[in-house]
Amino acid sequence: MDAYLGEFVGTMILIILGAGAGASINLNKAYAKGQGWLYVAFAWGMAVAFGVYVAASFGAPGHLNPAFTIAAAISGMIKWSQVVGFIIAQMLGAFVGAAIVVIHFYPHFKASKSEAEGNTVGIFATKPAINSPVFNFLSEVIATFTFTYITFNLGNFTEGLKPFIVGFVIFAIGASLGSTTGYALNPARDWGPRFAYTVLPIPHKTAAHWEYAWVPMCGPIVGAAIAALLFNLQ
Repeated sequence: MDAYLGEFVGTMILIILGAGAGASINLNKAYAKGQGWLYVAFAWGMAVAFGVYVAASFGAPGHLNPAFTIAAAISGMIKWSQVVGFIIAQMLGAFVGAAIVVIHFYPHFKASKSEAEGNTVGIFATKPAINSPVFNFLSEVIATFTFTYITFNLGNFTEGLKPFIVGFVIFAIGASLGSTTGYALNPARDWGPRFAYTVLPIPHKTAAHWEYAWVPMCGPIVGAAIAALLFNLQ
């Protein structure tokens, strides 16, 4: 049970820090409004690092990511019987993390009265720079494959300073491959907060764009699975 709680809390921390950065650069009156892409990529990298540390303190594997959990099962790192429980914990943690971000930035949501003023689902979930579903899907496959394959080759990535290495991998992928889709890499990181944006009473909220949500769900799962299969050949 501690491992499932760890995945929940670690993913919650991931979203608090990552989506918090998204809110900071988008919403009116926030001091960081207008900061650039590298600010966001670095914030998500550190969000992953600290989320992994927190999850590992509970004895969890620190996946924080359904696609990575599935890949770990393919590679025999965890039992298949654990997969559903980990994914549920990750999704719930992502939702709660997004809800905390809404509470924290509530006055700024009230001050941001349209998408043009920064009140956008992009604070919480991904959306493509150019709407091209096939290529958006391929972008997520490639980025998640790269992340998963590198991370698998780190061995136990919860040890010592390795969570920070994982965080810098996230930053590097964001800087290099992430600007096409916002690089979900993680279905929970997208779907949990997207659902929170949909159902919570956020002032002046705009469309949640569920028509796009299959991309950050399916692309990462496919990319992570390919990475696991390649890793198994080593």
